[in-house]
Parts: sequence; C-alpha cells; structure tokens
Amino acid sequence: MLSDVTVPIADACPGLFHATSAQDGVLSRIRIPGGILNGQQCEAIADLCDRFGSGAVQVTNRANLQIRELQAKIPADALQSLQSVALAAPIPDADGVRNIMCSPTAGIDVRALLDTRPLARNWNRYLVSRPDFGVLSSKFSVCFDGGEIVSVRDRPNDITLVAMAVGESIQLRLHLSIGERGEAPQDMGVSVRESEAISLLAALAAVYRDYSFAHSGQQRRKPRLRELLKEWGVERYLKTVARQLDFALISDDRDRDEIPSRNYAHLGIHPQRQSGLAYIGVSLPLGRLKTRQLRELSALSSHWGDGTLRLTPWQTVIVPHIPTPQVARVRQRIEALELSPRATHPRSAMVACSGTTGCSAAATDTQRHARTLIAHLERCIVLDTPINIHFSGCEKSCAQHRSGDITLVGIPGADTEAYCIYVGNDGSPFGRTLYSFSAADALPRLIEAMIRAYQQYRQGGQESFGAFVNRHAIARLRQLFDSTLEQS
Repeated sequence: MLSDVTVPIADACPGLFHATSAQDGVLSRIRIPGGILNGQQCEAIADLCDRFGSGAVQVTNRANLQIRELQAKIPADALQSLQSVALAAPIPDADGVRNIMCSPTAGIDVRALLDTRPLARNWNRYLVSRPDFGVLSSKFSVCFDGGEIVSVRDRPNDITLVAMAVGESIQLRLHLSIGERGEAPQDMGVSVRESEAISLLAALAAVYRDYSFAHSGQQRRKPRLRELLKEWGVERYLKTVARQLDFALISDDRDRDEIPSRNYAHLGIHPQRQSGLAYIGVSLPLGRLKTRQLRELSALSSHWGDGTLRLTPWQTVIVPHIPTPQVARVRQRIEALELSPRATHPRSAMVACSGTTGCSAAATDTQRHARTLIAHLERCIVLDTPINIHFSGCEKSCAQHRSGDITLVGIPGADTEAYCIYVGNDGSPFGRTLYSFSAADALPRLIEAMIRAYQQYRQGGQESFGAFVNRHAIARLRQLFDSTLEQS
C-alpha cells in the first residue's frame, strides 16, 4: 500500500510521491517520459486537477506536468490510479528522478535521423525498475535527440545522446553536462550504436549511483552528476563506465557538433514525415492548461489524430497526425478553446516563473505581470516573428536557463515591484543590461516601444530581435527605445 505524499528533504524536486510546499499550496509534478500522453492519461490528469487542485495544470520546461495550488496531499488511492495508467512509477523511490526528454516531434519530424521514442520508453522502463537509483539526485536527467528540426540537444540535461549519420549507419553521440548551470551538454567525442544506448546509460547511472552512495551522509543534499565530473574529470568517469560495458565506445575525432539555433517549429502547422499528415503546435498561456482545454485537445486528437498529445520543453503542446484536409477545421477548434497555434502570438514565446504567488525566493509577481503584458501586446501590436520574453522573479532563472531576446529579472528589496531588463546574448546568463530599474507598471508600454523600434529599424524585415539588439550598442538601443516610447 502507498502512503500519502510527504514533504521531502529540501533538495528534492517535487514529484508525485514527494510533493513540496509552495507559497500557493502543495506542489506536485508528474513525469511524462518523452512528453507523450494518451487519452486515458489526459483524463486521469484532468480528474486529479479537478478533485484536488485548481482545475488547471502547467507544462514545465522539461515537458513534465506540474499541479499547483493543491489544498491537500494526494491520497494513496489517487496515486494508485495514476500508477494504473502509467503516470506514476510502480516503485515510489524511482519516481523522483527527472523526466526523460526527447524531441516533441520524435518519429514525425521530416529531418529526423532516428525515432528516439523507443529509447525513451526503454530507458524509463529500466529506470523505474531500479529502487537503488533513488540515491541519485532528483535532478538527474537524460535526453535523446534524433536529429529533428525541433532539436532538444541544447536543453540542460546531465546526459544527452544525439543521433548522427556515420556512413550508412546511425550512431548516438554522447554529450555530458560539464559546464555551468543551464549550459547545453558538451560533445564527448564518443558514440554508441542504437542497440547499445540503454546499456551505456545504465553504466553511466550505475557509476554515478556508486559515487552517490559513497558520498551519502557527507552532505544533506544528494550530489549532482556534474559534481562527480568536476571531482573525477571526464576521462576517469568514462574509463570507469567502460569497465562495465561488454562493448567499446566508438571514438570519433571529428569536429564537435554545433548547437542548433533557436527556432519555433514546435509551434504552428507543419508537415510530418508521414505522407498526408501534419502536426499542430499550440502555445499555452505561460504553459497553463485548464482541465477543460486538456480534455478538448485530447478529444480532438482522438477524433482527428492518433489520440496522443505531446508536451514540449517550451511549455507548449503538439497535436500530431492530423490529416492535411482536416488541419483548418482542427485549428479552428483549437482557437475556440482560447488557445493559439500561431508562433507570432504575443504569448507564444513568453516565459515566466511562478513568482511571488508560488515561490518565496521571487521578488515580483511574474505571472501577473506577464499576463498583463500579453493582454497589452494583444491589443496594440502585431508580431510577424516570435520574440522570447522571459520573466524571472529572481536570479535563479528557473523557468528558462538561457538568455532570451528580452529578460526581466525581479529586483529584491525595491519599494515597488521592479525589474532589471536585459537584451540579447553576450554569453552571460541574462544578456546585456539595458535598464537597471523599471517599475513593473511601466513594463507594458516600454516593451511595446522596444518592439515597435525593432520593427521600424531592423534590417531587411527578416532580422530577428536578438540579432537586432546584438548589432547595436546599449546607448543606441536606449536612444531608439526611449524615443519610440516618448512618441507613443
């Protein structure tokens, strides 16, 4: 029998069996390996949110589902119901490890080299059967990238296997997170065959498990994999792993692969590799999905598609396998749910952490301020290209680990809620400082002016916002933005 959810030690991430207390109630998180949900699972999640939560669920930047504002612990019978539809691990100790990520267009992407969905399923099956892996940090994360247009190789995971063509065959190249927090995993220059991938991951995790056991009791929180790599170095780690394998890692001294540039192919309507079918990427208001919307999207997929929904690490949803002649009709039904498949909708690339309503570390009510900005931009401006706007209530940057086009970081201790505004990408976590103090109430008009100035002065009509701000000195940007604001 299962016991009710208990609040874990401080370093554990929230999970179904390890809920955590938040400012707005109890917080629980459901792992969705590969981000794929079937209709039965969608109904179980909606029912759980209606019974115990606020009637809504939130897609996270790991393609998990997060249930906030729970007024009580999830009881054992509800957890058992989730186990019966494969939404919870059969062994509670194995449920706390982070979600397994693969591209949300795995198996349907026109450019994919490999369908990584079987790898994600097989690794999850192995992972949840190993209670000894409960000693691993709850942040331990594995990702599979099949070479899709909708790439996930830049997502911050401990281990990423990236498909690459080698002659007539496909190999999986090992990437490890050896940089700073939030940085993309780095290419290790070794590969394995698809049939060897799970064995490699098992060995990588087993060595990490042994390291974690050896360090248990030395510190309150569980060590991260990057701490092992920092202490041992990559060479020692891989040599120790190799001793557990009955095959050799394939060394490859070719140039390291490049991280793909940001694109928005997870939004909008796109053809699939399957002839006559398309997928529709749907933006959500700050990743939030009402249970009514979840049920309706699931029903649309059951009627017109293959009965599944795909969550993305950009806090959006994909409805796959729609026959091309029915795309317009399905799109209309989606828009009737007050959701949008447009990549240029003001909220399509807007991200916000939970803010003061959900997190004690936040200095600002990021959710309210982001909703206010979305509503303002919807009324007054038309976007012809996505602009990534990131609200963070503090410098932890939990909602997005890389710099955006515009990043707004809450200022602690201010007399009024305010943000420091950063733009572009100069290699620092947030970008270049544009304004060191901007009152939250002034943000809608200021951001509007920034976007209008960009649209007026960009090069050739195709220059992205990021390229535009990176091209100009900060003094010049302030001049352009302030002048546009005064004229508005």
